[in-house]
Amino acid sequence: MLNETFLNILKHAIRGEKATGCEELTLEQWQRLFAMAGIHSVMPLFYEAVYDTPVLKDVNEPFVFLAKRQVVHQVMMQAMKTSEFLMLNKKMQEAGVKPLVVKGLVCRNLYPQPDHRPSGDEDILIPEEKFDVCHHVMQEFGMAALCEEEDMAAIHEVSYGKPGSPLYIEMHKHLFPPASEAYGYLNDFFVGVFDRAVAMEIQGQTVYTLDYTDNLFYMLCHALKHFLHSGFGIRQVCDIIMFAMHYGEHIDWTRIMRNCKAINAEYFAASLFKIGRKYLGFDPDKACWTEEWNNLDVDETDMLKDLLDGGIYGDSDMSRKHSSNITLDAVKSQYIGRKSKNSVTAALFPSRYSMEDKYPYLKKHPYLLPVAWISRIVKYAGERPMRKGNNAAASLKIGHDRVNLMKKYGIIKDGKRKK
Repeated sequence: MLNETFLNILKHAIRGEKATGCEELTLEQWQRLFAMAGIHSVMPLFYEAVYDTPVLKDVNEPFVFLAKRQVVHQVMMQAMKTSEFLMLNKKMQEAGVKPLVVKGLVCRNLYPQPDHRPSGDEDILIPEEKFDVCHHVMQEFGMAALCEEEDMAAIHEVSYGKPGSPLYIEMHKHLFPPASEAYGYLNDFFVGVFDRAVAMEIQGQTVYTLDYTDNLFYMLCHALKHFLHSGFGIRQVCDIIMFAMHYGEHIDWTRIMRNCKAINAEYFAASLFKIGRKYLGFDPDKACWTEEWNNLDVDETDMLKDLLDGGIYGDSDMSRKHSSNITLDAVKSQYIGRKSKNSVTAALFPSRYSMEDKYPYLKKHPYLLPVAWISRIVKYAGERPMRKGNNAAASLKIGHDRVNLMKKYGIIKDGKRKK
């Protein structure tokens, strides 16, 4: 019941409306709802929709006070990041580069109050051959690469921060890590995106992004990538349905369906649209989608439970994050046509690529992979059942359950996936 209440509030929030039907909720229920809003990183949207609800207006509850303070801080920081990013974007265009903005600013611009939809970073896609120019512009703007010790020409994504500023940029040469056995092939669907790019006016400035069909398919693929790891949250569903309704007439839904079928994701995508339709106000007519999407019979229940449990990027707890080694191994196994590893093996002996973020030395010294495995095993062996949210046995169970979920939605099938 509380999940449906949360979704109902969010449905009103993404339209810029005040929530209705909340008058009978207790303070304990409100506290749980505010916690859900925090886990899914939608607090400003949520708070704006409910703050003048009678039971909340005059109470002196810490969770209400803290939520208000968090909202003020997040909105202020987001406004600062947006302003700085637009200045940086202009500098890049003046240098002869048209970076394609993905997610972030493009998604925020769909909402009635854009800065109420927070973004941790801004993602831009650049032509690989333009990296040196873009890196120079970044440095002139005061941005510092966070991986200076690495060969930046050899990695697909370079992150930048700015001292004294909340701005954080991820500059991509590819939309997905090419080396990933689980989803590196997704880049094949985005060949030629710079030729198809479209311009948008945001706060009086021209911003370039993927064309409307590429953009929606990328958002679905990005959600799928996180689903293959440890999951994703309701905010991404909001972004997807908002984009579909806003730009529906420009979207080639037949191509979206064809691409989704090619990656075993048509039922995955259909479940997200059904969640949107059932709980968040998604209007297929406004999105101009084709009849073939209506013909997909899908039960969204388990998908909804998974994304509500998972939080913004499936990081609601560490056990769930650790489980990604099991799910990724199952997907990779299908791609290369081998039987997946035993779940314990997959959890304790993941690939070098999947361990590089936590053990950066593997990028330069791949032969140290056994050392990283030992470190991981020692960490798991030291866990205790009472350490909530970071339990090896729980990771194995979550991983097993989520592999079954992927089978339910057709992402993992019998036999090898066609390349």
